[in-house]
This record gives sequence, C-alpha cells and structure tokens, in this order.
Amino acid sequence: MSEERSLSRRTFLPILTGAFTSTIAWRLPAQAQGARPFPQWVEGFRSRALQRGVSDATYTRVMGNLKPDTSVFTAVRNQPEFKEKIWQYLNRRVSDWRIQTGKEKLKEHGALLARIEKDTGVSRTVLLALWGIESAYGDPDVQKNHMRPVFPALAALAWGEPRRRTYWEQELINALRIVERGWSTPAEMRGSWAGAMGHTQWMPEVWINVGMDYDGDGRVNPFGRPDDALASTARYLVNRGKYRRGEHWGYEVNARGQRGGNASRTYEAWQKAGVTRADGRAFPSPSVTAKLWVPQKGGPGFLLGSNFYAVRSYNPSMNYTLSIVHLADVINGADLVTPKFPGGERPPTLAEIQEIQRRLTAIGFDTKGADGRVGAATMQAVSNFQRKVGMEPDGYAGVRLLARLRDAR
Repeated sequence: MSEERSLSRRTFLPILTGAFTSTIAWRLPAQAQGARPFPQWVEGFRSRALQRGVSDATYTRVMGNLKPDTSVFTAVRNQPEFKEKIWQYLNRRVSDWRIQTGKEKLKEHGALLARIEKDTGVSRTVLLALWGIESAYGDPDVQKNHMRPVFPALAALAWGEPRRRTYWEQELINALRIVERGWSTPAEMRGSWAGAMGHTQWMPEVWINVGMDYDGDGRVNPFGRPDDALASTARYLVNRGKYRRGEHWGYEVNARGQRGGNASRTYEAWQKAGVTRADGRAFPSPSVTAKLWVPQKGGPGFLLGSNFYAVRSYNPSMNYTLSIVHLADVINGADLVTPKFPGGERPPTLAEIQEIQRRLTAIGFDTKGADGRVGAATMQAVSNFQRKVGMEPDGYAGVRLLARLRDAR
C-alpha cells in the first residue's frame, strides 16, 4: 500500500477502510450538495453509457437498484498521512513477508513468469515485485478485508465528486463496458475506493485498453489465476513505460558525495566520475545511460536506467518505484539497502510485527488484529502510542518501537 497517490492510472489499495453505505440518507460532500438525487442522476447518465456501447439491459442490470457508496467521499479527501522516511517507506513494502512469499511465488509461478519475460522482455522478478506490492501477491485476505464493490464507489464519485468528475464518469463507463463484454460481473468487480482491481490493481481503463487474454479462456480478467493480470501489466510497462528488454533497472552506487540531478551519462562515464556499484562489481552495460539519484543526504545513491522510469509509469512516485525494483533485487538475493540510510534499521520480521500488534492492543491501542500486516489501524495505533510516550508520531512499526513496547508497562 502506498501513501503517494496518482489517479492517472489507478489508485492504490485504501489505507483507510470504511463501511459500505446502504442507507437511504446518503450524504454528499459540501461541494456537491446541489447534485441531483442519485436515482435521477442514474437515469440521466443512461444515455451517456448507451452512446459508448453499453446496452440498455446491461445498464439496468448494473445500475438499476444501485446504492452509492458515499464513504468514498471521506476516502478521497481524508486519507491518513504519515510522514515516512524513505527507509521506513521501503521497509513497509520490502518486508520480511513480501521477500519470503515472493521467493515462494517465484517457484510456484516460475514457468508463467518466464514465459511472460520471454514474450515481453519484462524481468520476471520486477513483475513479481510489482504484484507483491500491489496486492500482496493476490492474497485473498487483501481482497476480503480491503476491497469493496467498485460500481457503488465509481457511481458515487461520478455523481457527487466535483473534482475530476469527467475522469470518474469515464471510468464508470469503462467498468460498464467490461460487464457488457462478458469479461466480469458486478459481484466479482471488487477493488479500491477508486475502482482499482485485481492482482495488479487495474483501473477499468487499463482493463479495457491494455488487458489481454493470456490464459486463453476467452476473457480478460485480473482476478483468479494471475496469468492475465501479470502478462497485461508487463504489456503496460512495455507499451506505456517503454520498458527495454535485457536492461537492468539500475544499481545502488557509492555516490562519492555527488548529489545527483537530471544529468544522464553512460555507466562508463559515471564510473570515471567516481560513482561505483555498491557491491564492487563492474557495470555490465557500460554504454547504457543512467541518471544519479541520491534520495537522502548521507544515504546510498542509485543510478537509474530507462527501466526504472518504465516501472515508474505505473505510478509516478520515486519511492514506490524504488520499492518495486529493490524488492525484485532482494528476492534475487541482494542485500537490503534500508539500514544504510541515516537512522535506518532492518525491516521487522512478520513475527515481530505481530508482537507489536499484540502488545499495542494489550495496552489499549487497538490494531484491529495481529496478522502481521501494517495497515491504517496499526499505523494509527503506533502513532497514538508514540505520541503518548513522547516519541515522534510517525506511525512506523519497527524494531526500535518493539524494544520500547517491551519496556512499556
């Protein structure tokens, strides 16, 4: 889950969950108080959908008795913000659970990932890492606990959200077109509050325009078997991100006090300037160009090649992209980079996170369970505990926090 958001492609799994609203007394945000009653809006929107190829029967089936999920108005405006340091951001995503599960998934789906890599050129471990960060490798608990029906959510946004209304209307129509094509059903289409769905969190537009039937079952589907989701996501990285076959995303480097910037040089030129790989190895493609990025003064630097920016096309966050490519490298056996950042520490193990959750709940800071997953409830509980004991309330559940909890009475 990511706190850095983009609506240009999709929106991450919500870190703020809300109950599905089915009451008749729907409440709109203040900016939309003048909107038509929802049933009237639904009938008025019908012609728009029919013009885009949605049949009257499909529209009636999906929208006829629909109730808007008005909790999306809270989600779109009031998502909790935690100021994470980069090493904390990475540790939450390149977690012990994701690393170990990623290695297991690489064995389980090795043949599929190898075939996709052969067909598209996208690294199997980069694709695996993106899958792990987007949906915890398709974990059914994520689908069950953090997803909601997308039609009530998208319809509410198209009806009552004044910001980016055209965008929400288009995504609602795209979702209706998916049902029209027989690719999915309203019951199956569960996702984030903004409509991102499946293993790799497609927005309906991506499903319609980039999705491919990779398993040959006659429909494009980001749910169930991961074949369509992973192959289509690789296709996205190639078509929209311009991913280059055979190139590594980049490398952790010793930056020698350099600050980075927009300058693009060959790896050979960077090495002559004193920038060397952190592992001491030579750059395998010295003529390929890259940019230097030093996210934090005193921390490690990174030379970023074209494929780093190809992955970044999935969401325009540098930290998000680094978490994917770093997880891919760690699954392949690379060392963790986070302890090298000033103040950094290793990510806690799954058992340590569960212990943090149990200890917090026991002293009155409810984490809503001890499953070893760090979501909104755990981060809020951590933040409240930190505030009470005089720590910086950054919401980070790490090994230093665990040590403090063990000392707490």
